[in-house]
Amino acid sequence: MAHNENETTPQATAAAPDVAAQARRARFGRLPERVRPQDTSPGVRATVHDPDRDVYNPDEWLVRNVV
Repeated sequence: MAHNENETTPQATAAAPDVAAQARRARFGRLPERVRPQDTSPGVRATVHDPDRDVYNPDEWLVRNVV
């Protein structure tokens, strides 16, 4: 039987999950540091609130939805 390059030895097969597990543990092994509320920025509106924009107009519904 000829040697196939795609075949792996039992030692290589056993070592591969260990390497992957170690890499995964190094990357995801602990939670990121907590961000304190004092370190966050306050929410600021991008535009000024326009109270006239939110006024309900019953005729507007008819104009928009009735053909």
